[in-house]
Amino acid sequence: MKKIFFTLVLAFVAVLGVQAQSVTGKWKTIDDETGKPKSIVEIYEQNGKLFGKVVEILTDKKEAKCDKCPGADKGKPIKGLTIIKGLKKDGSSYSGGTIIDPNSGKEYKCAIKLNGSEKLDVRGYVGIQALGRTQTWIRVK
Repeated sequence: MKKIFFTLVLAFVAVLGVQAQSVTGKWKTIDDETGKPKSIVEIYEQNGKLFGKVVEILTDKKEAKCDKCPGADKGKPIKGLTIIKGLKKDGSSYSGGTIIDPNSGKEYKCAIKLNGSEKLDVRGYVGIQALGRTQTWIRVK
């Protein structure tokens, strides 16, 4: 009986450890200029790729639309908008997809990587990763 209990406890701890190291979940974005929380983005996996959707807006612009976004996203509400699309696992990070800046409507190549278990480095870039900018998002508990 003790062996079964011990095995179950170990399995539970292992699952928690793996889950804590996952990039999926909800992340708080921070405004570069003000340093204040801006939105909550939920990162999820679909068909082996990662996507990120704005699930909550934390500023007074809760009804804002993506008027400058390209294609089918043009004019859509920012809340509910999928801003990260098609990232694939690349070693300890994810890359190969895109991210849209809803304020400017510009689309960038994107790479994300965990920075500890509670922070996510999100890099948008043009061409090569060296020509980009990184934001650090904070895990929502």
